[in-house]
Amino acid sequence: MAFGNKNTNERSRVMPNKAYLEITNACNLACSFCHGTKRAVRYMSAEEFAVAAARLRGFADYLYFHVMGEPLLHPKLGEFLETAAQMGFRVILTTNGTLLPRRAPVLLGARGLHKVSISLHCYEANALDLSVEEYLGQCFAFCAEAAARGIITVMRLWNIGGEDALNGAILAAMHEAFPGEWKAIYSGYKLAERVFLEWGERFDWPDVEGADVGAAHGCYGLRDQVGVLCDGTVVPCCLDADGAAALGNIFETDLDVILASPRAVALRRSFEEKCVSEPLCRRCGYAAARMGKK
Repeated sequence: MAFGNKNTNERSRVMPNKAYLEITNACNLACSFCHGTKRAVRYMSAEEFAVAAARLRGFADYLYFHVMGEPLLHPKLGEFLETAAQMGFRVILTTNGTLLPRRAPVLLGARGLHKVSISLHCYEANALDLSVEEYLGQCFAFCAEAAARGIITVMRLWNIGGEDALNGAILAAMHEAFPGEWKAIYSGYKLAERVFLEWGERFDWPDVEGADVGAAHGCYGLRDQVGVLCDGTVVPCCLDADGAAALGNIFETDLDVILASPRAVALRRSFEEKCVSEPLCRRCGYAAARMGKK
């Protein structure tokens, strides 16, 4: 399959429009719901980021700064945001929110930052030094300031059926910070202009040592998304924490070549036909949750 000469409308049907570029796999927390990674801690260099982003540019409009790790830990975050903006990407970033007081100026002053998602469920999944009031206060303050600057913020509670005992208190505090009528949307609520709450059930990350959930499920991997780990390894989606379904290395090979490889073509076809053979993908807890096979 040729990937190089598609216009925007054609590309949106056959190419990934979201790229998950993991700028670091380091994290300052150890959330109980997170798969974690066995890989050595690594921070992507500015040169590596520029190569990866350039090779992703023809394939994705949205660039997500994560697979694993906490992107606000990266000392070159501001430089990466500017590079992405120069390339025309809309950047989306997911954070646990604990570093927002220190890193907010970098985010709020960045060009091209489209959305910031804050995983509020990380608080209950860790023993943090700050109180829940302090944590929520800094997250709410960032959301209000970001919204005023045209940046979308999404506060996530992806813990339903897991560690969710604090959800009631979190919602009460959220109502105080964002009063008025909340508008229901498919995944949660719109609290204010550019400020959202998103619900989600806890799910188990795919793991090659996990239970086989079967082959009869689809996935958007390699169809509207692709992932790149911080060492350049290309993976089919944002849930491959250790590169178990490695397809190539974007620092060494153009993405169109990687996506045209026999393994990538076969995997994409298996997703389309809902007959999955890749070992990791047959053990995907997210797919199992969607199928009701927990």
